[in-house]
Amino acid sequence: MGIEVFRKHLREKRAVKIIAGINNYDIENVAKICRAAQKAKASAVDIACKREIYNVARKNTKLPIFVSSVHPFELLQAVQWGADAIEIGNFDALYREGQTFTADEVYNIVLETMSLISKYDVFVCATVPGCISVEEQIELAKKLEILGVDLIQTEGVKRVSSSDNASLQLINHAEATIANTMELFKNTALPIMTASGITAQTAPLAFAAGANAVGVGSAVNKLNTEIEMCATIMSIVGTVASRNSINREISYANYELANI
Repeated sequence: MGIEVFRKHLREKRAVKIIAGINNYDIENVAKICRAAQKAKASAVDIACKREIYNVARKNTKLPIFVSSVHPFELLQAVQWGADAIEIGNFDALYREGQTFTADEVYNIVLETMSLISKYDVFVCATVPGCISVEEQIELAKKLEILGVDLIQTEGVKRVSSSDNASLQLINHAEATIANTMELFKNTALPIMTASGITAQTAPLAFAAGANAVGVGSAVNKLNTEIEMCATIMSIVGTVASRNSINREISYANYELANI
């Protein structure tokens, strides 16, 4: 499976990318994630930019592989290894380490990366930081479109919550990224991937907000077993497929009504 599979799913607004983590160097965990993603018929996997991690991903899935980093020369290396796509971002995990990114910093990282990989034919996704204002997000997205990126990924900043309910915390986390998706959908022509807090429950909300894809990280990569991972991914993929099926039926019914 090449990146064209992912592009097709993007066009059909049903792409599901499974994110192992930009700083996940656990080879066994990444292998389980990749195998589960393929068995559950996800659209792609996303891994850290390290050769050993890339090699284990290649051995364990035929899905398109995104490689994530915030360092342009690392991303160039990933392209040279044969990565199907690069992800400039997936900042969520880095926030937990105390790192933050401004709009200008992200733009400069993308600009340098695009310059380095200009002679290669590779799919490029860039994350728009959820920690900057919506106005800055929109301006950055428009600049990224001019640079020629293929896809932008939204995120939400995790809010402090006193609740011990994990599901409620994920929904609260997803609320911000879905709101950002709505604003970017209205202001850019680029396809959008919604990430942060995405589950089987929140994925349909992301697509309803205008997303072409969802990125699923902690809902999968924090699980212990491959069976759990596979079941969770299947639930998300199934929810997305069911939504698309219902939409097609509604469109067909509307067509029939219009032609009575």
